[in-house]
Parts: sequence; structure tokens; C-alpha cells
Amino acid sequence: MLRHLGTKRTYQHNVKLASLLGLTAGFVNAAGFLAFGVLTTNVTGHAALFAERIAMQDWKTARVVALWMFLFLAGAFISSLIVSRIGKNQRYSYVIPILIEAIILLGVAATGYKYNHSLVDKELYAGSLLFAMGLQNALVSMVSGSVVRTTHLTGTFTDLGIELAQVIQKNRDDRAVLKGRIKLRLAIILFFMCGALGGAYLFHFISFHAFFVPVALLIFALIYDVFRITVRRYYRQLQNPFKKRVNN
Repeated sequence: MLRHLGTKRTYQHNVKLASLLGLTAGFVNAAGFLAFGVLTTNVTGHAALFAERIAMQDWKTARVVALWMFLFLAGAFISSLIVSRIGKNQRYSYVIPILIEAIILLGVAATGYKYNHSLVDKELYAGSLLFAMGLQNALVSMVSGSVVRTTHLTGTFTDLGIELAQVIQKNRDDRAVLKGRIKLRLAIILFFMCGALGGAYLFHFISFHAFFVPVALLIFALIYDVFRITVRRYYRQLQNPFKKRVNN
């Protein structure tokens, strides 16, 4: 799901990635908005808010919004730097960004009860979530070869609209490929929406403890990939002596 890169990556890997991390991003998007009144998985709306605050000469709020946009960028930059420095072809290169994201969400879940609706607190908590989503968005984009993006739906809906228009055209040789892409886009949208519904529902009942759910999803993603690597390596070690005996 996360460890396969380049030619080793299959359509099924992208579907699993889109489903699990789309669910995570949708959850954070809804729960983060209810908690802090801020969209925490993309910066599109923040650009308009930033311009509006400058026009109103509200420099204090404009500075905060600018910081939020920078933190999303910083998360994407650091995630890309970590994966690139460790090496795209090395196992576990994705572990560090996912762990950082999980730690941030864990911090929000554990300390959110201290949130007092001040601008400083909103700056800190919303900014940390934007940084985490920047990490995830860049990681998913790099791992999937820019096929999957999970933290917002604008590009996904655009691509879906284009591909739906293409697939209904007659005499196309790539209809099977287009149908696969459409299914992938629908999976991203479906799981993002399911995550958003779950985030909104749980936040109303258990408040900031709801953020433990995306932490669990991220840990599951890591365990799933690492466990599969360990099992495969162990299986190969068992096979090698057997093959040597057969060859001898």
C-alpha cells in the first residue's frame, strides 16, 4: 500500500491507499472544523480568507492565516525531504512522515481539552493539523506517483468529471483504463465522505478524543505494511534452504 513505488505499484495498492488515508483525511477535516472552526486539510479557503483579512487591515488574523498556509507547505516539504533523503527505493521510507502525523494527531486528542478558543490556541492546534495534512498529502502523492491525493476533493472531482466525459465517448481504446481511474476517484470521494461523517458524529459525542480514531488508522496502515514485509521476508528465508536442497 505505502511501500510499493514506481513499476512495482499496482491499481490495488492505490485503491487501498486512497481508501485508508482518504478516510483519515476526511475524519480530520470534519473533526478539525468542528473543533477549531478551521478547514485543516487544505489551504484553498485560507487564500481567500488571507486576502479578505488584508483588505480589512486585520493584520493579526492575516498573519495567522499566512502561518497556516506556510505550515501546510512545510509539512509537504518535510515529508518529501524525508522520503527523498532516505531513498524512494528503500523500505520504511514512509514510516517517519506517518509517525510524525500520528504523533501530532495524538497530541491534539490528548490535549484538546485545554483548548480555550483563543486566537493563540486556534493558531497552534489548527496549524498543527494543517502541517500533518501537508505531510500526508505529499507522502501519498509521492508514493502513488501523483495518482492519489487524499486531503481534499477539488482535484478529485475535476478529474472525475473529465474522465466521465471521456468514458462515454465512443471508439476509445482506453475505456478500461478510464473505468479504473473513475473507480479510484469514487473510492477517494466515498472514503473521504465516510471519514468526514465519522469525524463529525464522534466529535459531537466524545469531543477531542475522536482524534484517536485517525491515529489508530495510521498505526494500522504502518502495521499492515511492515507486517507484510516481515512475513514475506520470513517466507523467503524458509524457501531458500528448501530450494538449495532441491537443486543439490
